[in-house]
Amino acid sequence: MELNRRHLLKAMMAAAPIVGAAQTDAKKLGIPGPFPGRVIAVNHPGSAVSGKHQPEPVRDMVARGMMELTGAPSATDAWRYFFEPGDVVGIKVNPVGQPYLISSPLVMNAIIAGLESAGVKKTDMFAYDRYRAEFLSGGFDKWLPNGVRWEAATTRSVNGLQLDMEGYDQDVYMEMALLARGADPANAHHRRSYVAKFLTQRVNKVLTLGVVKHHQSAGATIALKNISHGFVNNVARSHVSSSNNACGMFIPTVVDLPVFRKKVVLHIIDGVMAAYHGGPSRKVGRYLWEHKTMYFATDPVAVDTVGLSVIDIKRGQMGMETIAAAKPDQDSLFVRMQPEFIEISGLLGLGVGDESKIDLRKINLA
Repeated sequence: MELNRRHLLKAMMAAAPIVGAAQTDAKKLGIPGPFPGRVIAVNHPGSAVSGKHQPEPVRDMVARGMMELTGAPSATDAWRYFFEPGDVVGIKVNPVGQPYLISSPLVMNAIIAGLESAGVKKTDMFAYDRYRAEFLSGGFDKWLPNGVRWEAATTRSVNGLQLDMEGYDQDVYMEMALLARGADPANAHHRRSYVAKFLTQRVNKVLTLGVVKHHQSAGATIALKNISHGFVNNVARSHVSSSNNACGMFIPTVVDLPVFRKKVVLHIIDGVMAAYHGGPSRKVGRYLWEHKTMYFATDPVAVDTVGLSVIDIKRGQMGMETIAAAKPDQDSLFVRMQPEFIEISGLLGLGVGDESKIDLRKINLA
């Protein structure tokens, strides 16, 4: 039957709200964000020299990665896709692994410049980590540009229970039947991990600046673990001992909280230097390599899936078993690492965990 003009107009009017909703959903920030399954890998052969990040290649990698992720015609437009004037932005750094493998000041400064180009004031930017002592020993406070502030949730862990509430929100928490040594099973407080006020009250958007690193409990720490163990207290219960390890469920259960889904909008993973074993702390110094690649994503599951594969490939090249199959040794004591947190996170809808469905785009810069 021929569609007359009146029917055509009615059809267009009926379809308009659906199109508008699709466009709105397409740019819905958060986890997994507007680009589920998309991971941009930017390699630059000059980004590391003798184990040191190089300024100009790092700047070029960040600019190109942001443009490729968003499809924007310029780096500034790419940053404006996520951020705007008035935003208060937290940048979650990773200080564990000192002095060998932590978030790089050069990458951090490139991020700060990008946020500025989008109209975010320096005074509305915060570098953040859970423990004040680790943040300071990592030297982050010494190289932040003037105006950029920093914050931590608490001073440091003072006991195995990690129940200090100084910087945590008593109304926002993850509860699961998991206890640390010495905890009281009848005390609900001991079954909870409370979210930092920094996230619930201080900022409206978070960018994670993770690294590509082995972790003897979780298997890898890239984006998801940087979120889960950096923004809540009482995390020691997730890996009580070498045989009592629950990171596989702890990490996705934390990141599944609505406050993380809403506020964590971007992941920039610094893999210029990476570690395939000995993580998460000082032992990584024996297992570093110049990967010379950075990763960009809104989907933490997809970028963790890619990162885990990268670590496993390197382990294979070094004659080691994959993380999932590896047995404990002198530099990784846990009976069984639990990289399944990545797959479980995918099943929870936090991103794409099926490697065959990940849109990995590799960019090589000279």
